[in-house]
Amino acid sequence: MLGRLVLLLLQIAGGYILGKIAMGYIPIRGDLSIFVYAVVVSVIIFLIGIVASQIIKDVGMPHSGTLSSSLVLALIFALIWTFLPPIVPDLPWNKVPAQWAVLIGAVLGYFAKR
Repeated sequence: MLGRLVLLLLQIAGGYILGKIAMGYIPIRGDLSIFVYAVVVSVIIFLIGIVASQIIKDVGMPHSGTLSSSLVLALIFALIWTFLPPIVPDLPWNKVPAQWAVLIGAVLGYFAKR
């Protein structure tokens, strides 16, 4: 249980920091960048899961389905944060930045498949 909590914190911190660094090297701006960010963050979170499974005793090795579910949920969150707020402006998720939503979606997708 403690190993999964450590993995969660590592994935959130690593996904945020490394995602920002990686997006600095990718020259995409505008609305499309959030979808590229979703792919980058999903891969980073998956790689952190692989490394953590070798170091932390309680964490199992992720499968390719884990990467798929993380990627799909991150892209779904990116779609929601891109297209739904202009349609329904009074929803409370307008206060959450899109990068955080995508990061949370990728982590939820990782742990949903586990």
